[in-house]
Amino acid sequence: MTKKVFNPDVDAPVFKGKYAPYDIIKEGTIAVVVVALLTVVLAVLFSSPDEKAVTIKSWSNATPMDFVATAITELDGTSGTATYGPPYNNAATGQQIGPFTLAKWMGLNAKVNTASDFVVAPLSTLADQPALKTALTAFTSASSTQKASWEANYSKALTTGRFSSGTLQVPATNAGPVPVMMSALTAMARSGALDQALVTAKGFYTTDYTKPLLFMADGSFLASKAQAQHLSGDQWGMMNETGSYPGQAWLWLYTMWYQVPPFSTSWGANADALVWALMMILTLLLALMPWIPGLRSIPRKVKVYRLIWREHYKNV
Repeated sequence: MTKKVFNPDVDAPVFKGKYAPYDIIKEGTIAVVVVALLTVVLAVLFSSPDEKAVTIKSWSNATPMDFVATAITELDGTSGTATYGPPYNNAATGQQIGPFTLAKWMGLNAKVNTASDFVVAPLSTLADQPALKTALTAFTSASSTQKASWEANYSKALTTGRFSSGTLQVPATNAGPVPVMMSALTAMARSGALDQALVTAKGFYTTDYTKPLLFMADGSFLASKAQAQHLSGDQWGMMNETGSYPGQAWLWLYTMWYQVPPFSTSWGANADALVWALMMILTLLLALMPWIPGLRSIPRKVKVYRLIWREHYKNV
């Protein structure tokens, strides 16, 4: 039996409707003008705030005690970054998908030693301060037990400390060189020098802001700024203030899963890895839709196209 070949010149249904004149130049001009006006009006009414960049300088000047409290956790290794695990350190296993420890597999490709990178190394650049140089020598040459004792004593005394007249005032305690180091680090942060010290890297370009961002993320100042702008995870917030570009509205699908059980409940500890895996699966399904039986037939069976081109199909 010979299969009939479809010939559009013979077999296609004859259009019996009326043709309406269409001026594409006119339509295009109207569309551009209308969209431009809507863009301007909506940008004026609903544009996101042009917030200044949050830096360690702005943080330490706004809430110096929060900065110092965070700095001591970086020094004693109890901060969020210090205990995070891969890709920064081996303090934890990292997030995983079932038995697969993805972060551990990737290794330490962004090594961070918070005590050295956030405190000792930046302070070492202040070679013109003899007292600080002596304090650093005493600290780096001390045993781990001695360092832990100094850090614990300072942390305890810091609960009754205060910042007054540009000076960090912490009650006298058996904290060895730590008070001198913390005072110098606070002054360095408030001047803006610490921001630069943490982004300085090998090569001509110094645009790696990983370390200052991690440092700020360990404190409460950055979190409070995000909360005020409705940008925290439980608020579904997204904003991009680099230049005048719009926010990342396309991230709604990604952030949505964090609000849905079990990602928000029993899977919360590994939510980042699990949401990433889910989005990869959904992206793959979308990319392969033309080749997946059943999925590729949905448009033809649903026939939404007949609504879009209803004027044509009305006369067929």
